[in-house]
Amino acid sequence: MSRLNRIAAASIMAFALLIGSQDASAQLVVFDPNNYAQNVLTAARALQQINNQIVSLQNQAKMLINQAKNLATLPFSSLLQLEQSILRTQQLLAQAQHIAYDIQQIDRAFSTTYAPASPGLSDQTLIVNAQTRWQNAIAGLQDAMRTQATVVGNLDTNRTQMSALVTSSQGATGSLQASQAGNQLLALQAQQLADLTAVVAAHGRAQNLESAQHAAAQDQGREQLRRFLTQGQRYQPTTVQMFH
Repeated sequence: MSRLNRIAAASIMAFALLIGSQDASAQLVVFDPNNYAQNVLTAARALQQINNQIVSLQNQAKMLINQAKNLATLPFSSLLQLEQSILRTQQLLAQAQHIAYDIQQIDRAFSTTYAPASPGLSDQTLIVNAQTRWQNAIAGLQDAMRTQATVVGNLDTNRTQMSALVTSSQGATGSLQASQAGNQLLALQAQQLADLTAVVAAHGRAQNLESAQHAAAQDQGREQLRRFLTQGQRYQPTTVQMFH
C-alpha cells in the first residue's frame, strides 16, 4: 500500500470514529421524562398487582388451612365405652329373676300367685304361693342391689371418659372437633341417665314386690283364719260324772 493510500485510510477511520462519538453523545443527551414517568408508573402498578396476588394467595392458603382444621375429626372417641356400659346395664335388667320387666308376665303372676286367696284353693296351694311371693321379693332385692353395684362400677369409667372428653374439647382445633366432643359429652350424660333410670326401676321393682307380698300375705292370713274358725270342730258341752 502506498503512503497516499495509508493516509486516506487513516482519514476515513478518524472520520468514522468522529461520527460514532457524535452519535453516542447524541444518544446520551436525549431523555424523555414523560416516557420515563409512564414506565415507572407501569412498573409500580405491576408490582402492586403482584403484591395483591400474593396477599390473595396467602388468604386462600389460610382459608384452606382453617377449612382443614374445621373438617378434622376428633382423635378421641368414648362411644365404645359408653355403649358397653349401657349394654351391661341392659343385660343386668334383662336378667331379672322370677318376675321380669314384662307386662304379660306381671299380669300372669298377679292373676295366680298374688291373686286373692279364694276358698277353692287348697292349703298346700296357699303355702306354695306364699313361698313363691317371698322368693320373688328376695330376688327383687338382690336384682336391685346388683343393678346398684353395676352403676357404681360405671362411675369410675364415666369419670375417666368425662376427663378425656373435656380435655379434647378444650384442645379442639376446629368446629367439627368441638362439636364431636360436645356430642360425646351429651352421650355420656345420656348413659348416666340410663344408669339412674335402671337403678330407680330396679329399686321400685323390689319395693313393689315386697309390698305385693305383704298385701297377699294379709289376704291369705284372713282366709286361713276363716278356715280355722269354720272348719275346726266346735266345742260341744256334755255331762261328765266325776265320782261314782
